[in-house]
Amino acid sequence: MSLCLTICPPPYYRVLLIVLLLISVTSGCAVNPATGARDFVLMSEDAEIKLGRESHQQVINQFGLYDAPALQAYVQSVGEKLALNSHRSDLVYRFTVLDSDQVNAFALPGGYIYITRGIMAYLNSEAELAAVLGHEIAHVTARHGVQQASQQQATGFGYLIGSIFVPELRTSSGQNLFNILGTAWIRGYGREHELEADSLGAEYIARSGYAPAAIIEVIGVLKDQETFDKDLAKIEGREPRAYHGLFATHPRNDTRLQEVVGKANALARADTSLVNRDEYLSKIEGMTFGDSEAQGIRRDSSFYHASLGFALDFPKGWKVDNQPQSIIAQAHQGAAVIQLAAEDINKRIDANEFIKTRLKVKSLKQGRALSSHGLDGYTGITRGNTPFGQRDIRISVIYLGDKAYTFFATTKQAGAIDTFDVAFLTTVESFHRLSDEERPLAKALSIQIITAKEGDTYAGFARQARIPNYAESQLRLMNDQYPQGEPVPGQRIKIVK
Repeated sequence: MSLCLTICPPPYYRVLLIVLLLISVTSGCAVNPATGARDFVLMSEDAEIKLGRESHQQVINQFGLYDAPALQAYVQSVGEKLALNSHRSDLVYRFTVLDSDQVNAFALPGGYIYITRGIMAYLNSEAELAAVLGHEIAHVTARHGVQQASQQQATGFGYLIGSIFVPELRTSSGQNLFNILGTAWIRGYGREHELEADSLGAEYIARSGYAPAAIIEVIGVLKDQETFDKDLAKIEGREPRAYHGLFATHPRNDTRLQEVVGKANALARADTSLVNRDEYLSKIEGMTFGDSEAQGIRRDSSFYHASLGFALDFPKGWKVDNQPQSIIAQAHQGAAVIQLAAEDINKRIDANEFIKTRLKVKSLKQGRALSSHGLDGYTGITRGNTPFGQRDIRISVIYLGDKAYTFFATTKQAGAIDTFDVAFLTTVESFHRLSDEERPLAKALSIQIITAKEGDTYAGFARQARIPNYAESQLRLMNDQYPQGEPVPGQRIKIVK
């Protein structure tokens, strides 16, 4: 007897179902509210809003909400002004500043728009902020996220047929939708949609009273970031980071962009001249720069976390990436990597048992107990899957308070763990309670606004700043004077303290 007979509907029913789904796909066209074109979509507006609402908390969990109510309210007010002049002004838009030092902004379907404090540190006026938000609003009004989701649904057509009869697949599909499409929402929608968002965004900022030329200024900021990161990537032996899509399709003096700005100027109100540089600088004064205290602070090769109460030292010269859920340190050219994360302790078991039961590691070579600065733990080597393939992995767990701090360390090259194992263990054994003397080092840097005086230089401000790396270049980038500019007497500039 065929197994299909026990779980599948009759063949004719399946044929009918396929026909119905095909009709649904071929008829899934709707008029785009922003462009007037007919687009392929398989999602109603209510479903679009629901998708954005359900994905919102996942974004907050991944990046963190920046805890600054006044700044959040300011960004919301600028965003709402733009949204009221958009093609979908009936939506309720939510603008959120994320607690991330990444230079980014993105939108989810249904009116959920995000901007990082990282990109806000490099903007220099309210008009530039409006240019960024207007571009992201355009992704919502043109339903770019919905089109992306619809294409994914059509591609997974056969999968959807199966999921009708297997409820678990339906649930899994819904849960994974954010993961499937998250890359597009966060990193951009492709050239065609990005260009469309440029044009629509320019229209929205012009209708809202801002100077459309602010778009050109933002492109300059992003291109300088791109140049700096390319130079930095060569030094650090890594690939340059790719910005998600906001104006990324344009070179600095792009003719097409000039045309977009020109058309927007034709739509502008008579009073279209808002720049509001001083207003913007005042709003971001005191904003965290770089690492946040909530996620821990990097100082050279050391790391300090005030709220969790720990500190440790990574190998000198390694690049330390502070992510919301983990800390990742990499040797030059990624030859070795250490990942540190925290897990709640729920049962009174020792660290060796924690590795076996919680981390599901059944056997360890060279296993031994740890006693690091009065903290108990356990370490050993196992074999497992890594981003580099099957490798030896040094696993270590140290207990502090009600947390188990887990270290996973491995190498890019197979069989090379002995080369780095001393560095792995030295890092683990440096883990300790944060001392009173170290607490000042666990405080975040913040942006301060000053008026430049005669003789002021970025080199001088860099010596006073606690920016861990390339402070002089960072200050020039923040003030749109990269790579060689200097403060002009009387100019309000950002410094970091």
